[in-house]
Amino acid sequence: MQSARSSQSTDALAGLRVAFAGKLAGMSKRAAQQLVRANGGNPVESIDSATDLVVVAEQSPSVSLSEALGREGRLALEEGRLVVVNETQLWQRLGLVEQDPHVTRMYTPAMLAELVGVPVATVRRWHRRRLLVARRQVGHLPYFDFSQVATARQLAALSSAGVSQRLMEKQFAALARRFPGATSGAHQAALVVEGKRLLVRQGDGLLEAGGQQRFDFDEPRTVGAGGESDEPMGGAVLSLEVPADAPLAAPAEMVEQAQILEDEGQLAEAADMYRAALAAGGPHPETCFSLAELLYRMGDTSAARERYYMAIELDENFVEARANLGCVLAESGQLELAVSAFEGALAFHAEFPDAHYHLGRVLDELCRGEEALTHWRAFLDLAPDSPWAETARQRLSM
Repeated sequence: MQSARSSQSTDALAGLRVAFAGKLAGMSKRAAQQLVRANGGNPVESIDSATDLVVVAEQSPSVSLSEALGREGRLALEEGRLVVVNETQLWQRLGLVEQDPHVTRMYTPAMLAELVGVPVATVRRWHRRRLLVARRQVGHLPYFDFSQVATARQLAALSSAGVSQRLMEKQFAALARRFPGATSGAHQAALVVEGKRLLVRQGDGLLEAGGQQRFDFDEPRTVGAGGESDEPMGGAVLSLEVPADAPLAAPAEMVEQAQILEDEGQLAEAADMYRAALAAGGPHPETCFSLAELLYRMGDTSAARERYYMAIELDENFVEARANLGCVLAESGQLELAVSAFEGALAFHAEFPDAHYHLGRVLDELCRGEEALTHWRAFLDLAPDSPWAETARQRLSM
């Protein structure tokens, strides 16, 4: 369950005029400029005496810094009015790359959803369909490292462009077959979202899953190099109509069909399919959890609560179900029961940051401030870079 969305912008570059020298490896220049704006900076096209920060692209070792700076830039650098950093140093300043190579940031589904601006249910579907790979799993709760944040951003960009879940899977599968390793965390910089397609960067060009070369422009193209349109690849929406004489689907197939319906926005039909899977195969904790999440999206919090309870009864170690149950109980005004649910999650997984965060909020509502402080501190220790961290810091500063 996500908290109320907080602003994703920071003041890491507040008031700075930022220019780029060379071709970036991590993202397009346009995407980098948008990131600068989101962090309070002002991207500029040329370097002059008013420029505050110049980012030298790591993909362009042949770029002459002296030539890129020009006379005004060189003078500003000598006088200390201009700072020059490489691409990695910029990502570190913005918190996109960990500065200590021995420390790996980990994100729960809710944190990752907040970072990339999608519903947490979407992140879970991406994980179920192996578009996101967890670095660590505690019971049913996955943790993602920063390479998966990059993947999630690409998936979110495709989703914003109108690409269906099924088409995303086809594109990733096709790229993985043709370019082994390109879709793994170690090679995320090689993946580029352009319009409704996912491409692989090779050298100075971009390649489609089919191997066709594309020109790499900062501005989006409506027509590709071969004259083709940037409309989605692939065919029609998958039909789930079953002939009357067809054999009954197995419960796992019903769950798969429910997920497809959910991806297509047919929520009521998806809920019915999850229920059919439970009726056919008997109670299953993950299916109960998926149905609870869906019912919550549909606004049926009472039914969602009962399904979360059932998931926990079937698997007492299902800490995400316990935490989400706590959120539903808190929304319903059952604060003492919510505390019990969060404490139950922490009893099985003491380092679950989401549970500490939500428990701190509920304890504050119950005027149990001293107890809440313990969980606010624990949350910040576990997830100092979470999009919810500022809320915790403000609470601790009171």
